[in-house]
Amino acid sequence: MEYLLIFISAIFVNNIVLSQFLGICPFLGVSQKVSTSLGMGAAVAFVLTLATIVTYLVQIYLLDPFGLQYLQTITFILVIAALVQMVEIILKKVSPALYQALGIFLPLITTNCAVLGVAILVIQKDFSLIQSVVYAFSTALGFALALVVFAGIREQLSMVNIPKGMRGMAIVLVTAGLLSLAFLGFSGVDTGLRTLFGLD
Repeated sequence: MEYLLIFISAIFVNNIVLSQFLGICPFLGVSQKVSTSLGMGAAVAFVLTLATIVTYLVQIYLLDPFGLQYLQTITFILVIAALVQMVEIILKKVSPALYQALGIFLPLITTNCAVLGVAILVIQKDFSLIQSVVYAFSTALGFALALVVFAGIREQLSMVNIPKGMRGMAIVLVTAGLLSLAFLGFSGVDTGLRTLFGLD
C-alpha cells in the first residue's frame, strides 16, 4: 500500500513539473506536439529510473561511508551526464531503431533538472532502493502525463484565433499556470488515502 501511495502522490499530488516546478525547460520546449511529448516522456521514464538507481547506490556505498555528502550534487550531475551518454552509445549499437525513435530527447535529458531533482529527493526522503525506483518511475509518469496533456492543449490552441497580445509564450505560460491549478485539485488525496488505510 505504501508503494501505491508513493505512485499516486508522485503522479498527481506532487507532480514534478506542475507542483515542484522541476523540468520546466523540456515541459515548455518539447510540448508543441503530442507525438514528441510521448517520445520525451518515454525517454525521461527510462533515464530517470536508471539514474535514480545508480545515484542511490553511489550515495549509499560511496558518499555516505566516506563522509563525502557535500559532493552529492556535483557527483550526481556527473553520474547522470555519464549515464545518458552511455545509454546513448549502447542504444546506438544494440537498438538503432529505438535510438532513432528517441533521437534528440536523450541529449535533452542531460539538462533536465527533474532527473537531478528526483535523485536528490529520494535521498532526502530517506527512501529504500525499491521505494526510490517506484518514486522515480512514478515521477517520470507524472512528467509524461503533464507533458502530453499540455501538448494536447497547445495543439488545440494552435487552431484558435488568440488575441495578438497573448500569442506565443504568453498563452503558453497562462495555459501552464491553469494546468498547474487543475493538478492542485489533487492535493490532499495522499493524506486522505493514508488516513483511510491507517498508515499515519
